[in-house]
Amino acid sequence: MVGVWRIVVAVVALGVCFWGSTEAVGGAKSRPRPQRRPPKKPKIDSVSLTPPAQNVDIQRMTGTWYLLNTASKCAYLMNHGTKVEPTVMTLTHHSASDQTLSVSTKTRHNHRCWEILQVYELSATPGKLTLKGTSPQLTTEIVIVDTDYDSHVIMHYQKRGKVTMKLYGRSVDNLSEAMLTKFEQLAEKQNMGLAYLFPFPTYSHCGAVDQDHVINCVPTC
Repeated sequence: MVGVWRIVVAVVALGVCFWGSTEAVGGAKSRPRPQRRPPKKPKIDSVSLTPPAQNVDIQRMTGTWYLLNTASKCAYLMNHGTKVEPTVMTLTHHSASDQTLSVSTKTRHNHRCWEILQVYELSATPGKLTLKGTSPQLTTEIVIVDTDYDSHVIMHYQKRGKVTMKLYGRSVDNLSEAMLTKFEQLAEKQNMGLAYLFPFPTYSHCGAVDQDHVINCVPTC
């Protein structure tokens, strides 16, 4: 079971990439001196300042999307960004009245294909979604920033104040230079320059996955 949860952490980290650590590194500790607390800076909610694309049609968002590029400062990608694996996402909206979007993400870990099942909750604002965590602090807010439904979508994820942006394509062959430039410009607005961009492989995507390698994160994980 421990091994399975290691897979969950590693694979889901690639999906959202918002795992933090509050553990201290070893060393002698001294008694801290009392200090005045600095005034709190006003919290900036990046998602609320990032408008979704106009009139997002969630039904047209369904189907297969290949992950082509990611902009992030998360530790996992900073340390393993050159070893990312091909990743494909499939979105399913079961009916017009359904307020959820079923998400299947397939990728590799240790040379095996894994599938993660999640649910995004729709909001009153088209193009804004929520991936609930095991607590409110672990909830991920998602914005569909730009899409033409047929070739690309740019998605903005925020959790614990940290931001990751992802560029998906309907295929691995139709990414235009103009769209990549637009993604880079949007990432730059989040203070993520080229050093924080991680292109994903465009070959050898996973197909069918056996049940022993399916991670069910519905309702949470």
